[in-house]
Amino acid sequence: MKILELKNVHKIYNSTEVKVHAVNNVTLDFMEAEFAAIVGPSGSGKTTLLNLIGGLDMPTSGEIIINGTDLSKLKPSQLIDFRLHNIGFVFQSYNLIPVLTAKENVEFIMAMQKWSRQAREERTFELLKAVGLEERINSRPSKLSGGQQQRVAVARALASKPKFILADEPTANLDSKAAAILLEIMEKLNHEEKITFIFSTHDPRVVKMAHRVITLEDGRVVSDDVREA
Repeated sequence: MKILELKNVHKIYNSTEVKVHAVNNVTLDFMEAEFAAIVGPSGSGKTTLLNLIGGLDMPTSGEIIINGTDLSKLKPSQLIDFRLHNIGFVFQSYNLIPVLTAKENVEFIMAMQKWSRQAREERTFELLKAVGLEERINSRPSKLSGGQQQRVAVARALASKPKFILADEPTANLDSKAAAILLEIMEKLNHEEKITFIFSTHDPRVVKMAHRVITLEDGRVVSDDVREA
């Protein structure tokens, strides 16, 4: 089932001297349960494209449609609510709330969605167990390694059962062992939860595991390689 459509998407940044086409006429579709990597050199538009898909930025022109909803047609308050219920984010810098425990960080989005306390606690334990951190449930980020913090971030992104996860360079700050563990967990959850993962990455390990690799150059899609899952 198709869950995401990009139609002739452009993002242009205007400076005093030149227009920069960060994303240039991108048309793509994504299906349920895809495990896709967006690759390309620095400055190719990977992060900009992820920000557009996630509604963190708006295209200069074109359409981004998630489950039939055109993001450009939403008011700011509607867009915030739509992101809350449909999109999970995993950032390179983890973006955990430092004063909250692992459990509280994972529960945060569900609390905003008005889940009951019991449902939040059950879902949180289920996910922290899935990422191998059930024994660190009451630890704050400062007491966790980088790899453990990123696993909490993945659990938080999955907590509200979004339509898809956007992961911007999720392994960039991890050592090889932590990155391998994280990718194995994400692939397993992709398979079990049927949630689409879209990565922006330079990491060859992510590219190797991806079932689809989209290459950008100068904001344009230059190849779209679909592999057997």
